Amino acid sequence: MTERAATIDAFLERSGWGEARRAPLSGDASFRRYERLTGGPEPALLMDAPPPMEDVRPYVTVARHLCAMGYSAPRVLAADVQAGLLVIEDFGDETYTRRLAEGADEEGLYELAVDVLIDLHRREDARQVSIPPYDDGRLIQEASLLVDWYLPETRGAVPEPVRQDYIDRWRALFPVARAVPDTLVLRDYHVDNLMWLAPRSGVARCGLLDFQDAVIGPVSYDLVSLLEDARRDIEAARVERMRRRYLDAFADLDSDAFAASYAVLGAQRNAKIIGIFTRLWRRDGKPVYLRHIPRVWRLLEDDLRHPALAPIADWFERNVPPADRGAPAAEGAA
Repeated sequence: MTERAATIDAFLERSGWGEARRAPLSGDASFRRYERLTGGPEPALLMDAPPPMEDVRPYVTVARHLCAMGYSAPRVLAADVQAGLLVIEDFGDETYTRRLAEGADEEGLYELAVDVLIDLHRREDARQVSIPPYDDGRLIQEASLLVDWYLPETRGAVPEPVRQDYIDRWRALFPVARAVPDTLVLRDYHVDNLMWLAPRSGVARCGLLDFQDAVIGPVSYDLVSLLEDARRDIEAARVERMRRRYLDAFADLDSDAFAASYAVLGAQRNAKIIGIFTRLWRRDGKPVYLRHIPRVWRLLEDDLRHPALAPIADWFERNVPPADRGAPAAEGAA
């Protein structure tokens, strides 16, 4: 038995799940892994997030905050934050992704997801949690993943003046992104991280997962995350209906400022994702994510059409011409 396995066994034993049956669940793009625990005090999941690669403290903070506000985040049932181990509530298998694949009401699922954001963004207490701000440094670091990981694979080394020009143009755009109110931003708000909880009612019927990277930032971000999904296509008419549903709930919100903020953060997020998916292949040996890059490029190009993004659109036109906007070639990427 490895040292990590012994640590997990000891944690489960003292937490009351020592006799539970354990079954691994499919992984994600992080270093975390999950096991389903049955036969313990209640249905639960083990989250194994080994430090120093992972830190469960932000997850615990945000989960408890969301639960206290009445949202359906998994309850933290046991924790050893130093070891990176949690036992959390098991929401079952009815993810949005599974329900959509089975032909469930797509419009209704997206409406509920938007309604969660509307409810969250109306609440002043949403921001009353100890998490970082979505500051310029963090936004720049994320946007730079495209020039640091994707471009070296497709166009070779990026000259420092070109990289710095890219950063400067993004930095000049961030005031546009911030011309809307701030709120709790869950960061990875899309169908893979949403659950359908049929026995619950109202916005609590939507289960929330994977929010450990939450920050305080613009209200536009999570709607972008939902509607510019890197892993699935959403018809343009549905995207427009969901955006209108959100805006109709906030009569005092400047719709033009919101549209510009949405475009800036959509472009920033998509640039980040292109870089992350390339890094997952090159550094972490996970080529499966490369197949999504062409879709993310299409989303990025749509965002760049907004007039506010003309400076960064010009950078892309000169440094990443359309013919070079695709997935790096790799065996196993299909």
